[in-house]
Formats: sequence, structure tokens, C-alpha cells
Amino acid sequence: MEENAANTIRLQHRVITRDAHAISRKDISPNALRVLYKLREGGFDAYLVGGAVRDLLIGGHPKDFDVATSATPDQVRSLFRNCRLIGRRFRLAHIMFGQEIIEVATFRANSDDGSGDRETEDGGRLLRDNVYGTIEDDAVRRDFTANALYYTVDDFSVRDYVGGFEDVNARVLKLIGDPDSRYREDPVRMLRAIRLAAKLNFTIDESAAEPISRLANLVSDAPPARLFDECLKMFLSGHAEKSFLGLEAHGLLNVLFPETAKALNTNSSGALRAMVLQALSNTDARIAEEKPVTPAFLFAALLWPAYCRELAILQKAGIDSTVAQQRAADRVTLHQAERIALPRRFSLPMQEIWLLQSRFSQRIRKRVFRLLSHPRFRAAFDFLELRLSGTPEVAEDIAFWREAQIQSPEALATRLDSKRSSHNSEPSTLSGKPKKRRNRKPRPAPQEATND
Repeated sequence: MEENAANTIRLQHRVITRDAHAISRKDISPNALRVLYKLREGGFDAYLVGGAVRDLLIGGHPKDFDVATSATPDQVRSLFRNCRLIGRRFRLAHIMFGQEIIEVATFRANSDDGSGDRETEDGGRLLRDNVYGTIEDDAVRRDFTANALYYTVDDFSVRDYVGGFEDVNARVLKLIGDPDSRYREDPVRMLRAIRLAAKLNFTIDESAAEPISRLANLVSDAPPARLFDECLKMFLSGHAEKSFLGLEAHGLLNVLFPETAKALNTNSSGALRAMVLQALSNTDARIAEEKPVTPAFLFAALLWPAYCRELAILQKAGIDSTVAQQRAADRVTLHQAERIALPRRFSLPMQEIWLLQSRFSQRIRKRVFRLLSHPRFRAAFDFLELRLSGTPEVAEDIAFWREAQIQSPEALATRLDSKRSSHNSEPSTLSGKPKKRRNRKPRPAPQEATND
């Protein structure tokens, strides 16, 4: 047992031999094996590392395979013609095999050697980390013990320096080092803890869980583009519902989706929360069935509570319904973009899904056919069906539009015309003239938002 002076973390090098673990080369990407063997042939240490080792140990099937090596990025590039170097914050080598990328990282130290290759903010957040070290240094630098396991093709053993092997078997997530310092160093680690716990069905160790609610606001300092990427990993990997509940439980929902959290807290009926959870459950089911899921629909569901709340406020102020809908959509999108960088290719379809909801109550022939031909009709109708979980009042609209999609244009036109005729057969006044039609009231806010 030795002590790492830079981190006051006690290391114990343990070798888990092939007969004591479940990892087999047949479950490892052939391209990852090629990289490992070629680095070894070049005279460098090389290990499969991180999530792939963790997942293989518990019988999973990882999609991504990362390699840690004693070779510097330039030395890696000299060995592989299909290599490109990326990153400034973390210098990495990507070995390209068609659509598959094997990411290769040099062992990093967790201390500053004075070269300027390691930079931190005053608050402790890591800005740049390209100081290279030993495998022991690299193990200490990683976030969770479960991610600090190294598989070698030399003797097919797993190397453990921080007790990660036992933690994986116990299905628990523990941070390496002081939790407060590690979260301040990279606040996104708090989101990773929630995501990994949901994905792996692990529990978060109390020492790692306790600081999250205290330090949650630090997440807002992370770049919005990085938070968008983290949200995609969290909600589009088949564990969206559990991840959402984890964010709620640890006080992170208020940071990632502040307007949504505010709307959920004021929605006493619970209709909005029920709809969001149903949307996330449906997303998980689609991913399990290998069906496509679009971020536009996902964010439409996650931000729908915020949209409903903003729309209700604007309509209560007397703003015209159509104007209020567009203004509410713009405001919610703009405010959310300050926290999560939602690209326009997703935010615009998201808004269209919202704005089409009020048009499902229409039964005028021309407008019905126009809505059916709208490019976002199918997504908007799926969203309408989703709303049923929290708003039974939309059941009649769902029944009409479900039938409208399977009817022939002629049959649908006849159906709409007959309804219009029945509405027009109103009794006349004593003078023989038909009654004047009263002006329609503005379309109200979605029912979900009025149940506060």
C-alpha cells in the first residue's frame, strides 16, 4: 500500500486474475484490441479502461471502448495513420475505424508540474489537464472508483488501485478523493453520478450523495453546450425516467431546468409532472425497442410545464391567445438556452409541437386538412396523446384526430360538412333572419396549467 502525496489518497494495487473476473476478449471490440496490441508492440503500456471495464464486469455490453496508455498523443499518432488528435482541455487521440472511434488518453497526473498544462479556476473548477503521469496517477485522477479499473491484454487481468472492483460488485458509486473538491473541480460529475446510478442500477454512496444538493448550483457554471450533451446522455440512453427522479431527489432539476421545476412546484394537481414522467417512460420504451427518439420531442416534454405556466401568466394579463402562445414559447426557449444550449434544429420543432396543440380543437374543414398536412402533425399528435396522462379533457380531440388519420379525404370531408350543417341549422329570429354568431372567446391556456 502506498500513499499518493498529491491527493493524500491511499492506493492499493490489486491484480484480479482472469479466473476471478468475467471479462472475455470476445466481448471487446476487435478494433479496441488492435489498438491495445499495437501500443504494446510499440513499447508502451496500454489498458482498456473506464466504463467499458465496469460494464463488462457486470455482464453489460458497452458500445464505447476507451484506452489509457503511457504513450503521449504525438506518440500515439505516430503509430496509427488513422489517428487524429482532439481537445485542448484534455488532449486525446481518436483512432478511426470507419464509424467506430477508439479514444486513447495518456496517463494523467493529478498535480501541477508548473508547465502550464494544468489550469484551475479560483473555485477549483478544472480548465485544462494535460500533465502526464503514471497509471497510479491516472487512477487517482478519475472520478468514481468503478471507473478506475484497467484491463490488460498482457495476462488478461484487471488492475485495481482504488477499490473499484469491490464497489462494482457491490453496485455502489464512490468518488475518489474528497467529494467536495472533486465536484468543484468538475461540477458535471454530479450529473454523471445521477446518470450512472440510473443506468447501472447502482446506489450513490452517502459520501458522494451528501454534497450534491449543497453544490448543485455549481452546475450552472458548466458550458451550456456541455450540459446539452450531458442531457442527451442522461435522457436518451434508456434510463430517462430514473435519471429525472434522481435529479429531483438531489436538487439538480432546479439547476438544469429552473422554469420547469418552478412550474412543477406550483402545479398542485400533479398533471404536469405525470405527463413528464409518462413522456420519459415512453422514451425509455422506444429506446428499448430500438425505435428513433428525437431530442425535439424530448425537450418539448421536459419544458412543457414551463410553457404552460408562462402561457397562463400571459393570458391572465389579457394578451391575445395566439400572441401569448408564441411569446410563451419564445420566452421559455430563450431562458432555457441560458442554461442548456438547445440547437435551433431542435428548438424550432419543439415550439411547433407546442403551438399546434391549440389547433387540435378545430373542426373546420379547411383547417383540419391543413393541420393533417403539416410536417409536424405526427409529432404534435403524439404529444397530444401524451398529454392525456395528465389531462383527460383532450380525449375527445384524440379520438377525432385518430379517426381523421385513417379516413379517406372524401369521407373526412363529408363528416366535417355534415357536422357544419348541423351547427348551421339554428332557429331563426322572429324577423326570419338567422341569429348572429357570437364571437368566439380566445382559446384558453392548456388545462394542465390551470390546475395550480
